[in-house]
Amino acid sequence: MALPAALVPLRNRTFRTLWGAGVVAWLGMWLQNTGAGWLMTTLAPDPLIVSMVQAATIMPVFLLAIPGGAMADIVDRRLFLIGCQVWICAAAALLAVLTLSGAMTASWLLILTFAIGIGTALNNPAWSAVVPELVPREDLVQAIALNGIGFNLTRAVGPALAGFLILLGGPSLAFSLYALSIGVVITALITWRRNVRHFTGLPREHLLSAMRAGMRFVKNTPAIRSAMMRTIAYSIPCAAPWGLLPLFVRQELGLGAGMYGVILGAMGAGGVASGMLLPKFRTRFSRGRTVLICTMSSCTGMALLSFSHHWALAAFGMLLFGMGWTAAYATMQASAQLACPPWVRARALSIYQLAQNGALTIGSFAWGWLAGHVGMPLTLAVAAGIGALLAVAALGFRIEAFVPPAAPAPSDHALAPEAPAAELVPLLRNARGRVMETAHYSVTPAERDAFMAIMREIRLLRGRTGAQFWQLYENVAHPEGWVEIWSMESWTDHLREAGRLSDSDRAVLARVAAFQHETNRPARYLAVDP
Repeated sequence: MALPAALVPLRNRTFRTLWGAGVVAWLGMWLQNTGAGWLMTTLAPDPLIVSMVQAATIMPVFLLAIPGGAMADIVDRRLFLIGCQVWICAAAALLAVLTLSGAMTASWLLILTFAIGIGTALNNPAWSAVVPELVPREDLVQAIALNGIGFNLTRAVGPALAGFLILLGGPSLAFSLYALSIGVVITALITWRRNVRHFTGLPREHLLSAMRAGMRFVKNTPAIRSAMMRTIAYSIPCAAPWGLLPLFVRQELGLGAGMYGVILGAMGAGGVASGMLLPKFRTRFSRGRTVLICTMSSCTGMALLSFSHHWALAAFGMLLFGMGWTAAYATMQASAQLACPPWVRARALSIYQLAQNGALTIGSFAWGWLAGHVGMPLTLAVAAGIGALLAVAALGFRIEAFVPPAAPAPSDHALAPEAPAAELVPLLRNARGRVMETAHYSVTPAERDAFMAIMREIRLLRGRTGAQFWQLYENVAHPEGWVEIWSMESWTDHLREAGRLSDSDRAVLARVAAFQHETNRPARYLAVDP
């Protein structure tokens, strides 16, 4: 029997195992999030402090996303993931012990929530980056959507289950089960036999250099920048329900932990529904239009929540909010992920997640502060209105699938620079000076416009592959002569340059090779101190 479209990635055994472990961990996470939010309403029932629980969860992602992504790219991702999960398990266990012993305070709750957030911040880029290793490319978008389905399936069940567990054994029971769920993930990662990727023969990148390379790649990749702007426009207004819902349910609706779990679970149910429908939805709408529709769904849900005086209307509002949340994030993350080659995938996704979680952090603080001054219903209504306006304003940032233009085969006639002189070869590997590279072109007046269009692509290409500096010069004495100059951080980084080229990059280089001749072969220069 054929699997539904959204479940097709489960045919891959390793993905199925890790996805199942992830579902268990996500369920435990919702137990912890719900328990922490509800416990804080008892320890310090102030809107700003309650919203800080959500901020403490995501702020570490804002602070550690870039180094976490770089580490995930330069070390063994499996071992790195195991280390992150051990850290999270230890913090969760301490959270349970302090709560069970009655020693928990608002400060300790925020500290340990922040500690769990640290492990999550380091874990997420690596976890996202391994998905393409587990499924073929044709299943990648569906695998990302399936992660959203699993996440929201647990959100539909987890908060309601957490409410029951809090009534049964207090928040400490929810925290204990969270620690056990992380143990399931650790076991799955230990049993995963990761295929070793190809070796380049080059030294491992240093952390700071890897971070800089990742930032240069994102800076010069319009598809990722557009996805980041769209996720910022969505995340800032949609942070409001996350930070305010526990106190809204307690104070505005006058309900207890059980109904809080039911209302939050309605959001998860909406997320599951939209995740299952997303494959069919994508066949009818572009990615940009999908995000716009999903944002309007979330904003409508927030508006309904702001007017709610009964749990049923609040639950329906959160259902609409969750439908938009899952499909919007799955679509935007897929756009970013598909633009990332393997060598920089974790770094680029970590910067994308930095934008997303940074916006959620700012939103959590802002809406918590505003609610303390004007009340929660008006704050949610304002967030809904701003979200709709930002969704329309962000339409200019295109996240559609990139289709490279027709181009010569990557092997066409691109000139290679001369080999290094024999006496310098032993010195180059350890040389610390920057490497300047030049390429000369001959361009007739009739070819100028076409040449400039290609060079705009070349500028982004050089930046993506690690160039710290790039400039194009025209010869004032001979207008047909042009020289392109760019510099790499080191000789080793220069050697990595070719390995960082994608097929579309090589096609662009093949197109520009038409303006090169054997007499102006590219050259390389090593910086020296006189």
